[in-house]
Amino acid sequence: MLDFVWNPNGYFFWLLMISLFCWILERFFPWRRQQKAFRKQIGQDFFWLIFNGHFAGVLLTYLSIWIISQINNILFSWSLPSPDYLNLFSNSPIWIQFITYFVLSDFIEWGVHNLLHRVAWMWEFHKLHHSILELDWIGNFRFHWMEIIIYKGVKYFPLVVLGVSNEIILSIAIVATLVGHLNHSNLKLDYGIFRFILNSPRFHVWHHDKILKGQHGQNFAIVFSLWDWIFKTAYYPDDKDQPDSLGFEQIEKFPQRLLKRFFYPITR
Repeated sequence: MLDFVWNPNGYFFWLLMISLFCWILERFFPWRRQQKAFRKQIGQDFFWLIFNGHFAGVLLTYLSIWIISQINNILFSWSLPSPDYLNLFSNSPIWIQFITYFVLSDFIEWGVHNLLHRVAWMWEFHKLHHSILELDWIGNFRFHWMEIIIYKGVKYFPLVVLGVSNEIILSIAIVATLVGHLNHSNLKLDYGIFRFILNSPRFHVWHHDKILKGQHGQNFAIVFSLWDWIFKTAYYPDDKDQPDSLGFEQIEKFPQRLLKRFFYPITR
């Protein structure tokens, strides 16, 4: 029944291993020493970790299979090939598949993340992620289930057109999860000169600053900070390590209970 937990070929196994790894790192090398390991609302974040890390993905998979079959039937009736028929990279070397889809996927996610802050109805869902007041590794998975639908929906077409293998998709998901956990962790990392390429805790903490440094925010990077430096949405002050406070304006009006957050803003 719990084979998915201990299966190295499954994502959830690696999610648990990465989570344990980052938790241990925070215990030995904490950036904010006054921050407790079991902080306020940590119980809610364990729910989001398990739900978003496994169950939401399973439910979305079944839904996606049905939707894709309907779309393929429509395309077939119009005498058009289905997207997965193209398989542009199916015969390419593994390393080309990995690099190409990793970079493309991250750029798409950077764009979606940017939109989550710019489009009003999308921001209402994204508020949950920014409701965290003390960043640590598990904050990486405090996000609304609607974000999974948005991200997966936007990434679906390039994924199937390229024909990337399931092994590559899993590998990229594992690497992205590790980077995401580290970015939210209570660790003072910036990777030196590579901070202009890779996202880091010291870079990402400013994304959660309560005071916006741009009209819609700053530092939207998922894995590669490169996109923020290119499109001038990067903020990295030399005279200060981290913001005075995290969150967003009028955060006190945001629901505190898990059930209300789960259905917010649908039942608002």
